[in-house]
Amino acid sequence: MKKIKLLFVIAFLGLGIVLSAQQRMNYQITVKEESDNDFFVELNVDKKLGKEATLFQFASTAPGTYQTMNIGRYVHDFEVLDKKGMPLDFEKLSVNQYEITKPKKVKTIRYRISETWDTKVDANPIYPMAGTSVEKDHAMISPHAVIGYFPEYQTNPYGVTLVLPENWKIGTALEKEGNSYVANSYDHLVDSPILTGRMTYADTLIDDTKVEIFTYSQNDVVKSKALLNAMHGMLAASKAFLKYIPAERYTFLFHFEPSPPAPTGAWEHSMSSQYVFSENNYSGDLSGIVQVASHEFFHIVTPLNLHSEKVEHFNFKEPDPSQHLWFYEGVTEWASLILLLRDGKMNIEQYFNELQQKVMVDGFLDGSWSLKDLALKSYTPRGQQQFVNIYCRGALIAGLLDIRLLELSNGKRGLREVILELIAKYGKGKPFPENGFFEELVTMTYPEIQDFIDSHILKNEPLPIKEYFGLLGIDYKKGGQGNSPTFRVKLKPTEEQLKLRKIWLKNL
Repeated sequence: MKKIKLLFVIAFLGLGIVLSAQQRMNYQITVKEESDNDFFVELNVDKKLGKEATLFQFASTAPGTYQTMNIGRYVHDFEVLDKKGMPLDFEKLSVNQYEITKPKKVKTIRYRISETWDTKVDANPIYPMAGTSVEKDHAMISPHAVIGYFPEYQTNPYGVTLVLPENWKIGTALEKEGNSYVANSYDHLVDSPILTGRMTYADTLIDDTKVEIFTYSQNDVVKSKALLNAMHGMLAASKAFLKYIPAERYTFLFHFEPSPPAPTGAWEHSMSSQYVFSENNYSGDLSGIVQVASHEFFHIVTPLNLHSEKVEHFNFKEPDPSQHLWFYEGVTEWASLILLLRDGKMNIEQYFNELQQKVMVDGFLDGSWSLKDLALKSYTPRGQQQFVNIYCRGALIAGLLDIRLLELSNGKRGLREVILELIAKYGKGKPFPENGFFEELVTMTYPEIQDFIDSHILKNEPLPIKEYFGLLGIDYKKGGQGNSPTFRVKLKPTEEQLKLRKIWLKNL
């Protein structure tokens, strides 16, 4: 493989050229027609590895999954070869790690790795949308679940050549260079899933951003064109909310089949997102999928381009959670709904119904867990049981923070404006401080926000839903004894309530 001296990097907010003398780590992933359960992977080393490169690692987890994965469980027939094709000694240290005795002699590392969908494991099954699947007419490739790496070369450029059955289409946000898809680091590679096989395709432009949709539908029930038509309003609403789309290109990868593994859903990435849904006759109603896509698409802001050091320099060896999961998932869930409401793609009753469901889930789960607890314990068995509340309580708290900020600023500056200010200050390659982010928020906003953080993020005090929504002239009743919580717009609000409500609804 040709050595690369110049690595062109498309940055988050512009185009830059970065000189790189690092060798590219060149992988080949083969899907064989006669094998519908395995990927065949080969790493070919152009330059000699350094003497420190004794550890070959498979991911224990991956960004945005919040689960222990231990990808090494799926690896078979691992071998290390020199330039003459002769085997070199290695030792398997743990489920995810292989120690290589003479790294300088390594020319090839080769192994077979089973797909995660159809491989039974004793514990910690991998979410389908963050895993892998191989069938006769398609394959879904999450790079962290296929490609191992040397930790010393995590920041090196990577190249992936796909050897596939004839006529398979390939969908990915990775750029192609010659016969390979290239990434500027292992983190970038993991951030770029691949869907390939018999698929439909559609694309459009939202301002200057090219949006692509690749869809595998086992029985051709769902087509990319229909998904694009359904999502166009959401994409326009996202652009209006953010004022621009912080990407030159964005790729949606959809997988539909009648009975996929549970749980179905989606996984976010910086410039793409990956979806697994049951294939049903949607009768033209794709609103549920659009709502999920709205959440995943907003992740282009948080956490994939606006995050702390723990996300910027991800630890694939062992789970190391960030305390700001409330910001990455809770704020994202709030934004994905409020932007639809404010742009008229969701009416107020639909929005209230979403809030009602989140209040009910929050009430059902363990009320002693704060958002900080949910973040720091997310990888534990008990944390996984409570994890769904980051999308419920987390979104409710983000919505209350938005109202509180609007109140303190006399309607001039809500959570959306603070997010835009954070984007201007931080972003891709410039993480915010893990341990100083709360202080940063208070400094950027108002002293009263410290009390909000202490009460509702660091602790788990009762949410002031009635009080805060009352500022908007919206009545909230908690419910109980078989009655659901309710939100109702006052017909005769005060002048001050009406003013703040109008700003809250159309804060664009």
